[in-house]
Amino acid sequence: MFFKVNDLYVNFGQLEVLKGVSLEIEEKKINVLLGANGSGKSTLFKVISGVYKPASGSIWFQDTRIDRMPSHKIVNLGIAQVPEGKRLFRDMTVHENLEMGAYLRKGKQEINRDIEAMFERFPVLGRKQKEISAQLSGGEQQMLVIARALMSKPQLLLMDEPAQGLSPLVVGEVANVITSINQSGTTIILVEHNLRLGLGIADWVYVLESGKIAFTTKAADLSEVEYAKRIYLGG
Repeated sequence: MFFKVNDLYVNFGQLEVLKGVSLEIEEKKINVLLGANGSGKSTLFKVISGVYKPASGSIWFQDTRIDRMPSHKIVNLGIAQVPEGKRLFRDMTVHENLEMGAYLRKGKQEINRDIEAMFERFPVLGRKQKEISAQLSGGEQQMLVIARALMSKPQLLLMDEPAQGLSPLVVGEVANVITSINQSGTTIILVEHNLRLGLGIADWVYVLESGKIAFTTKAADLSEVEYAKRIYLGG
């Protein structure tokens, strides 16, 4: 078992946000989590990352239970998140943001080698490594957020709306980056409203509806039309 969420409930006061969510993720696959706003996608990510604690249920990563762990220990185990909204350290340089991605790691020489590897993977970041991150374009900022997450050397990468607010051309670049990261051996769970992007690169699709997993399917078996039919028309 690589990663498993078992009967997860999350409450905010009297509001029940997640209502018995269960899913199992295969290693080295791209998994897309679909659902309307308010269905619980981002909440699930924050519970996995240790930001929120569940009311009940459990989360397992490689036979280790993580749902009661603090966030930094979860990162140390090999889970990182690309947060929604390009949440950079905006007053820091590109290089400094990458250093922050490795803040739990030891070994300065290896960290520096990995930063150089990020500049090879994302050449625009190498060219702008001394620039303040707030001055980057939207697409460049998204690449930096992804590169910063990779600096923790995750085995499981959670990506929350990586294509949000980007032009179609940059969305294509992001899709290529996600595929490349997966091909290097990293398992990915992707929250994405862009159906064409999500269904185009995913192996598996999980659909959240009103805090529950409505259905699970192979991405190849679900078109944009079929998704709309099943969710909005009850087909």
